[in-house]
Amino acid sequence: MSIVACTDISKVYTQGQTEVRALDNVSLTIDPGGFVALAGPSGSGKTTLLNMIGGLDKPDAGTVVVDGRTLNDLKQSELADMRLAKIGFIFQAYNLIPVLSAQENVEFVMLLQGVSEKERHDKARAILDDVGLAGMYDRRPAELSGGQQQRVAVARAIVAGPAIVLADEPTANLDSTTGEGLLDMMHAMNENKGVTFIFSTHDSMVMEHASRLVRLKDGRIASDEVRG
Repeated sequence: MSIVACTDISKVYTQGQTEVRALDNVSLTIDPGGFVALAGPSGSGKTTLLNMIGGLDKPDAGTVVVDGRTLNDLKQSELADMRLAKIGFIFQAYNLIPVLSAQENVEFVMLLQGVSEKERHDKARAILDDVGLAGMYDRRPAELSGGQQQRVAVARAIVAGPAIVLADEPTANLDSTTGEGLLDMMHAMNENKGVTFIFSTHDSMVMEHASRLVRLKDGRIASDEVRG
């Protein structure tokens, strides 16, 4: 069974007097455990598609089903609960809370989920160790490099065991060596923990790492390539 099923989804935005068709009758299914890149130039629809899968936006037409639930039918509160329980997010700008330490940032989602303090501490430190930040638990974002901040963001996204991690241009602010290391780490988590990763990107390095590359152009799927 697919973990994501988008069927005939369309989305039109209005900019002044102009209508922009961000997605045009797109259908896409993704199996559990995928490491999928949605690629294309700015305006191709990749971020809009990612936002649909994450329940951050709703299509004007078509349906989006994630982990067996039709997102179109859910209220905002139900969507928020779904994101909290099932979906991890990694953003280009990291979106860490500046006044919290690395450990506290990672714990934040579990705090919202009502996880006990000891379990939060133990899980946060274990995942920070996994992403190569052992001993940096008490550092705030300003005391970390860009690559380290993005590793904290990855740790926060996966610590609660989501079914899917959505990553919007996760390497955009990183040098190539740091970006490569981050992708290797996410790929290992994909293989070892079975977490489904879906990226929106125009970074060729992310595309090369993907086991499936879906290219979008003008709001439509231009090609869909599965790699061995």
